[in-house]
Amino acid sequence: MSDRRARERAERHQLIIRTAREIAEREGWDAVTTRTLAQRIGYSQPVLYSHFANKEAIVTAVALQGFEELFEATRAAFSVDSLIRAYTHFALGNPVLYEAMFTLNTELKFGPEAPELLKNTFATLQKVFAPLAGDQDPETFTEVAWSAMHGLVTLTRDSRLRDGLGEERVALLVTLLGSAP
Repeated sequence: MSDRRARERAERHQLIIRTAREIAEREGWDAVTTRTLAQRIGYSQPVLYSHFANKEAIVTAVALQGFEELFEATRAAFSVDSLIRAYTHFALGNPVLYEAMFTLNTELKFGPEAPELLKNTFATLQKVFAPLAGDQDPETFTEVAWSAMHGLVTLTRDSRLRDGLGEERVALLVTLLGSAP
């Protein structure tokens, strides 16, 4: 009996995450509330709170899924070009998910306290950027390269850059990072 309950709880947990993501994709993150989620999945708010303490915890769960998907999208990258293109393609193709990962308040910590999934995702970036660091600290170089990719994605997503130059910007970033010391 307890195996069945555990399985049902895990399924309900995933249903909450999936539904939150679907609502955010259609209506934006402001539309994701415990009341709306409870109505959409057919459970009471107390049931939601038995899985997640608050909306931030739900966004955190969605963000973790995003890091898993980003890891999958970038782990096969072997060059600066393939990594930057995989990263920007993922980020621009999943704006709501990317927002949960990097813009909204979550319980995620980066750095030494980061969950293993975040460390693995960072390692996929570092395997490409570290050899280009020269005399610089490879981890710091990777952080700066990541910041450049993130900045390009964010400014593009928010329409802060001139239209029609996306490919040129990506190519320039590949050139700049690929020819680092």
